[in-house]
Amino acid sequence: MDEKISIIPLGGTPDVTKNMYVYEYKNEILLVDCGLGFADPSLLGVELLIPDISYLKTSGKKIAGMAITHGHEDHMGGLPYILPELPDFPIYATPLTAEFANEKLKEFGVSKRVQKVNFDGGGIKIGNFSITFIRITHSVPDTSNIFIKTPVGNFFHASDFKFDFSPYDGRKTEVEKITKASNEGILCLLSDSLRAETVGKTPSESKISHALESEMEKCTGKFLVTTYSSNIARLNQIINAARKFNRKVCFVGRSVIKNKTIAENLGYMKIEKGMEVFVDELKRYKDSNLVLIVAGSQGQENSALYRMVNDDFKEIKITSKDTIVFSSDPIPGNEISINALLDSIAKKGAKAVHSDVSPDFHVSGHGATEDLILMMNLTHPKKVFPIGGNYRHLIAYKNLAKKQGFSDKDIIVTENGQEVIFTKDDSYFGKKLSLKNVYVDEISGEEVESFVIRDRQRLAKDGVVIVMCEIDSTNGQLLENPNIIVRGMSPQEIKDVSRHLIKEIRNTLSKKKQKVSDWWYVRKSIGQVCEKYIFRNLRKRPLVLPVVIEV
Repeated sequence: MDEKISIIPLGGTPDVTKNMYVYEYKNEILLVDCGLGFADPSLLGVELLIPDISYLKTSGKKIAGMAITHGHEDHMGGLPYILPELPDFPIYATPLTAEFANEKLKEFGVSKRVQKVNFDGGGIKIGNFSITFIRITHSVPDTSNIFIKTPVGNFFHASDFKFDFSPYDGRKTEVEKITKASNEGILCLLSDSLRAETVGKTPSESKISHALESEMEKCTGKFLVTTYSSNIARLNQIINAARKFNRKVCFVGRSVIKNKTIAENLGYMKIEKGMEVFVDELKRYKDSNLVLIVAGSQGQENSALYRMVNDDFKEIKITSKDTIVFSSDPIPGNEISINALLDSIAKKGAKAVHSDVSPDFHVSGHGATEDLILMMNLTHPKKVFPIGGNYRHLIAYKNLAKKQGFSDKDIIVTENGQEVIFTKDDSYFGKKLSLKNVYVDEISGEEVESFVIRDRQRLAKDGVVIVMCEIDSTNGQLLENPNIIVRGMSPQEIKDVSRHLIKEIRNTLSKKKQKVSDWWYVRKSIGQVCEKYIFRNLRKRPLVLPVVIEV
């Protein structure tokens, strides 16, 4: 009987975020990535989503280890929430990725640490698996694709990547390592698919420099740039442009300061003494001598940029001479908050440069069709498995792969929770896990149950009705009219609801004049009669909270 290995996506397929993949051979598991997702605004009070790891806790399989491909939140941001739920196992990542991850773990008080692996090292043995980190170009340094050797066959896990042959930091894709892996035979290529709809090649990061310099030269006030704080190459381009025009650089916002410090410590960034200034020193310099690298590219409330634009940052005021460059694209779902921020900037009279105005200040870290085809041609896999995209991206990748000669049976399009079983020559679907959405409170790190979300949504949509009743325990009747508190309805609705509910409650209780033996039933009856009346007359379903005082 053929030996088997399976892959189960717990996040990332079809999904741009929450990336987490289970490679399972016999009784051992290798995990690749541990990301988080960002909640939809409708999930009130919830900022984050993480993969459902119920299977890892109940399967009885040993987790041999984990590999992290790179330092973006959607690939490593779930670590502080998930690691405390699992037994100890080794975790590996390249130096910058490991430092980002370890800083996050320290911040959350999690004692586990990620081990640093250099690109020039060999394969790492993890139980029955062997993994090799291969440098690839993306929008954060030290991004890797992972060559995974197993007793059944070899896999090439190419999460986020593009082929940038003139990267700004000079760290090129290790094409020779990919070719070497291909020569050992690759059963399946798991490939980034996010830009599979985009024809052509993703531009080089280096093209940003000219646009930054051109805009900075024209600016007569402060020059502010906001971007993803992990995009170290972009930060370096901003610093070099500032150097060219003799401007001081100030980092503003917790995330950019933290990542700048990590990058400096590892040698990925260099700022000569006297060039960097701090927020409390800004008043010593003319605005025209300053470049501010600012957190808040997604319009987040309470971010540094948001506070500046809304006059809530004591040391920094936005003026009509300032230029604010958004060197990033909106993450889906953040368009409303970014547009609101752009409107606020316009009210200040400052100049805002963003993707709708000019495409020259941001390039994607994900490969377009030519990049994806090149990866297929370099790896020569038997099968391809698009990941890291929404369903339309997976289908676009499938169509692209078919044009490269892959048959339908050799293109694996699946979804989170679906096991894909591989033999040395074939693949087929296995069990389907029932995965739930796991919502997390960003501050406490605690899971927020789905019923809590539902209650919040009901409160937001239809309001709340609190019914306080004093009831005589000897006969089950009201001692006086209930006190009804209504929130989230119009004044007239509140007046009508309060008057009619008193009548409905009295009628309900009058049908059972007897000693109360079951107070839970009384509360339930009051709640139900209120809910039915409100829905019948107002077509609303508020959260109804009956409070019964036993007398």
